[in-house]
Amino acid sequence: MAHPLITPLEKLASSIAFPMGFCIETVAIQSHRNPQALVIALARSNGTGISLDDCAAFSGAFSEALELESLIPGAYVLEITSPGVGEVLQDDRDFRSFRGFPVSVLHRDSSGTELRREGSLLGRDAEAVEINLRGRIVRIPIPEVLEVRLSSPET
Repeated sequence: MAHPLITPLEKLASSIAFPMGFCIETVAIQSHRNPQALVIALARSNGTGISLDDCAAFSGAFSEALELESLIPGAYVLEITSPGVGEVLQDDRDFRSFRGFPVSVLHRDSSGTELRREGSLLGRDAEAVEINLRGRIVRIPIPEVLEVRLSSPET
């Protein structure tokens, strides 16, 4: 059975997306995550690809509308995604714009072993990249980080 908020969330998302030239592919609530996640797959109405800037622009506009509507009770993470979005985050603006998005962090630990961790981006400071890994906050020291890339959300 579909979550009862899916239909009103789809309507709200579509009302924001359409004037921006986007359409909504899917809306999902992942209530098993802590905090729960609202995942929206976004596409361009004309069929061309979605950029990271497109996702960030829609995320900002939709976040404002969602807060005004108060549709989701409690804490949640908003994730805007699209097929083909898998770009590397590089500058401070990227890390601010995509806070809360699912990321894959490739890093090398102190023994030299390469590891990959996937979670929701919480931020980056001068010392570490911080992600939410299934409800746990994990800080990965900057000198160990090889790459931070947007990824597909967990299902």
